[in-house]
Amino acid sequence: MGSLRWGILGTGWIAHAQTADLMAHGFTVNAVGSRTQSGAAAFAAEFGIPNAHSSYESLVGDDSVDVVYVATPHPMHASNAVLALNAGKHVLVEKPFTLTARQARELVDLAAQKQLVVLEAMWTRFLPHMVRLREIIRAGGIGEVRTLLADHNQLLSDDPNGRLRNPALGGGALLDLGIYPVSFAWDLFGEPSRVLASGTKTETDVDRQTAIILEYPGGQRAVLHTALDTPGPNRAAVIGTAGMIELESVWYTPTTFTVFDSSGEPTERYVSDVTGRGMQYQAWELERLVARGENPADLLPPEQSVSTMRTLDEVRRQIGLNYPGEP
Repeated sequence: MGSLRWGILGTGWIAHAQTADLMAHGFTVNAVGSRTQSGAAAFAAEFGIPNAHSSYESLVGDDSVDVVYVATPHPMHASNAVLALNAGKHVLVEKPFTLTARQARELVDLAAQKQLVVLEAMWTRFLPHMVRLREIIRAGGIGEVRTLLADHNQLLSDDPNGRLRNPALGGGALLDLGIYPVSFAWDLFGEPSRVLASGTKTETDVDRQTAIILEYPGGQRAVLHTALDTPGPNRAAVIGTAGMIELESVWYTPTTFTVFDSSGEPTERYVSDVTGRGMQYQAWELERLVARGENPADLLPPEQSVSTMRTLDEVRRQIGLNYPGEP
């Protein structure tokens, strides 16, 4: 791993986090693109990146770049990823994959046509504690899994002009925070047969909190909650017929979990030893897929990213969350 040459599209907070983990774990970052030369130059100087581009078009056209990490706001993910794919680059797209399922479908189809890898940067999926959790479940360690309880709540800025409260930038709790428990539910149970959602809006008309119940053909349930204006436990529990797994705060980051049997006795305690934020694992996965010419069917298939967006579309429909000019 670490053989591909990366380009960073966007210079915001998440781009800094991803680049820091790339640089700390032996990846090659050759270029960064911003909307301004000064922004690109400052980012490049911070990380020692050799090429700074004043436009995204210039970045994706850089012959020293094999894969582009898309780190722009949600509504720009699809167009920026298409730009990179059309330039012949593999793409790691920051979550949410796109703004809508329609955009996601078009993006996945284009990647297949171009024979390029496109991967959603849902970094939690690739973290070691989640790998171990799946192993326990597959081995029957907690019996038949019946229920997921998970929340993602944060007390964030109440600036009405900030990204999280701006409809034009895909604001709201659901797509920024709630996607984590929704993606976790997809990982465990697949596609829900029924979606039930209730939300409350901010003064800027994005969701400040949303509660979701996902029902499945086998009778399983995922009970999820997200909010951007209240702190929360940010814990999760996977409950089965023979025990449960409790993930400590913050469950979607490198963390500790405990496995309990049906009598409540602990049978395993997993302690994370991840260095950095843990975003290097999704980059390793993308490089593995490129090197082996594989589809990421074992962790996060592109088709599942499309279907997850379809679930989020339905949640938005039920809570009345619409974005200006969305396709």
